[in-house]
Amino acid sequence: MTGPTGPRVVAIGGGHGLAATLQATRLYAGAITAIVSVADDGGSSGRLRDAFAIPAPGDLRRCLVALGDATSVWGRAFEHRFDAGELEGHALGNLLIVGLAATSGDFLGALDEAGRLVGATGHVLPASGTPVVLKAEAGGAEVQGQVAVATAGRISRVSLVPPDAEPPPEALAALAAADQILLGPGSLFTSVLAAAIVPAVRDAIAASPAPIVYVCNLRPQVPETAGYEVADHVGALQAHGVDPDVVVWDPAGMAPGAIATPSRAAALCRPGADGHDPAKLAALLADLLV
Repeated sequence: MTGPTGPRVVAIGGGHGLAATLQATRLYAGAITAIVSVADDGGSSGRLRDAFAIPAPGDLRRCLVALGDATSVWGRAFEHRFDAGELEGHALGNLLIVGLAATSGDFLGALDEAGRLVGATGHVLPASGTPVVLKAEAGGAEVQGQVAVATAGRISRVSLVPPDAEPPPEALAALAAADQILLGPGSLFTSVLAAAIVPAVRDAIAASPAPIVYVCNLRPQVPETAGYEVADHVGALQAHGVDPDVVVWDPAGMAPGAIATPSRAAALCRPGADGHDPAKLAALLADLLV
């Protein structure tokens, strides 16, 4: 099954990492759906979710902009962050998503409308339709909240509160129809797994006949994955019930370790900068579908 002009691709994760994957998928996919972590409890997102009892909007905003028209003034405006007054720290896009949701009474509808504003070429959906709290076992202690988990050190396991958080039906439908499912890149525990361990999302990934590709980070993330090799990333996914069919990684920044999962090594970093190069990543991901 393919979309109107190419494969149906579903990308799962959060933050800047998933935005890079979405920029890559725009170069070869016919239909794109992002399923995004909403566990963020810091900064603007944390303040808004506490005030209005909504899923954290920040990572959703980043993904909408990544799928949007790069020349759009709305795309630039969504990323504008106020630096003074009562709005200090808030991104305009976060406020617009919250305002659209309050006006319409429909959070998913608000994301669709925000997508139209930025000219998004796909759909962006929350991994959970309600706010969730990320919980971790780290160093023998229990830690709660994404910000706290990200700085907790060596993490052995993460879970969500409530444990029965539900994704929107549209997310499950997209996974069932996918030709390719992408995980990452991004913070392994606080972005990728924070989205993928929503129970129905995890089950839909496992049930899908589509190839599951993990896009590994370019290098270890301190302190969350300090000292990790590619095999450690894959092992953490598998320990949480997420088993990729192939992992892609850049050998310039991370050692492979004893990878049992099929892998593709390639130069994926943007020249002279941090982050994945969308064109290089797109070429590799498209090649995996051939």
